Amino acid sequence: MNDWPEGWSDDNRGPGYGRGSAGAQPEGARVMRQVRRGGPAVPPGQRGRGGPGGQGPAAPPYGVPQQPSYVDGGEGPGYDDGQGYDSGYNTGHVYGRPGGGPGGPTGPGAGGTRGPRPAPNWRRRIKWTAITLVTLLVVTSVGTYFWADSKLNREVDLSKVIDRPEAGKGTNYLIVGSDSRDGLSAADKKKLHTGSAEGKRTDSMMILHVGDNGDTLISLPRDSNVTIPQFRGSESGKIKGPLGQNKLNAAYAYDGPTLLVRTIEYNTGLHIDHYVEIGFAGFANIVDSVGGVEMTIDKPFKDKWSGADFKAGKQTLNGEQALAFVRTRHAFAASDLQRTKNQQKFLSALAHEVATPTTVLNPFKFYPTMGAGLDSLIVDKDMSLWDLASMFWAMKGVSGGDGTSMNMPVAGFIGGNVRWDQAKVKTLVDELKNDQKVTVSGN
Repeated sequence: MNDWPEGWSDDNRGPGYGRGSAGAQPEGARVMRQVRRGGPAVPPGQRGRGGPGGQGPAAPPYGVPQQPSYVDGGEGPGYDDGQGYDSGYNTGHVYGRPGGGPGGPTGPGAGGTRGPRPAPNWRRRIKWTAITLVTLLVVTSVGTYFWADSKLNREVDLSKVIDRPEAGKGTNYLIVGSDSRDGLSAADKKKLHTGSAEGKRTDSMMILHVGDNGDTLISLPRDSNVTIPQFRGSESGKIKGPLGQNKLNAAYAYDGPTLLVRTIEYNTGLHIDHYVEIGFAGFANIVDSVGGVEMTIDKPFKDKWSGADFKAGKQTLNGEQALAFVRTRHAFAASDLQRTKNQQKFLSALAHEVATPTTVLNPFKFYPTMGAGLDSLIVDKDMSLWDLASMFWAMKGVSGGDGTSMNMPVAGFIGGNVRWDQAKVKTLVDELKNDQKVTVSGN
């Protein structure tokens, strides 16, 4: 029996198709036991004809002959192994477009068309986006906190200070600018006009009171005439002194931060809660990290000792210029008092610059600024980042007009040193202890 359709043999099956054939049309599928043609049988004489005239069924779309269906034993359409497997022949996936008709898988005549895509659930998307952003913010904030906290140099132990006055309301910070040259090369010292003196002295000292009735920033002239009382040595732990009348900055030069705190508390009766110190290099680095600080200088002045050479008017100071500005005293008649005013003025401008959105919201500016500041600070052992942030925002508030900025009240001079007005000092301290609005004015 011949296995080919229409009784053809290998010799008479007509035009071939494929390798070695000149035929343009594919040959029909071989008729095997498991293959059957879809649709009714067509007489041999009418195969391939159709269309008008009713002489047979029309040819399938696109002129592709009806494809065979593979069945098991001739039962049912398609090759069915019980698992719903379709070889693709009965859906037109061998010839023509996928889906067996115009339009592809989703076009007319496709078996199992795909339904419309569901509308996006915007509420769900917004919810998960918000959760992701909040999680990222929390992780970044926690990481930043521990990074910043690890940079604080907690070196000053205020528990070594003896005979301390009782703490009042509010918080009192002693902010010190030292002439420390640590970290400066010979070229840096020459550039910044710092000199090469050994040891450390205090170039500026301020008390910042943070309370509920307005914050107060008080500058203490370094040439203030004070009594250096009995104290416990920071290294030996032994009781020493008293050292008698001297300049205020001599206390720091003699035994460092703890003796300075002891001397201020003894001469004012005000309890110091926290200590913050910054040196020359750190100060200049902070200014440079924020891209300089803009401020207005009222009168031009020069000072060969500090390297200052300023014209009047608005200008932006870099780290070197800023250091010269806050250190200059030889260019003024009332040298120490004018310098403390300049220091307060500059710190106000610096606080505003650091707190601007362009610094806080820009990580490429924020982290270098924080790193430069925290690396340069020396604080007491009980100082936390929250305490430091409170101090900074209070300084910013004072500079913005929300508090009081002043010098310690002065009554004149004695032996070249600045003499405090004791009556006004007592009133000022009482108001600070009770966290009252300051009514005393300074020089």
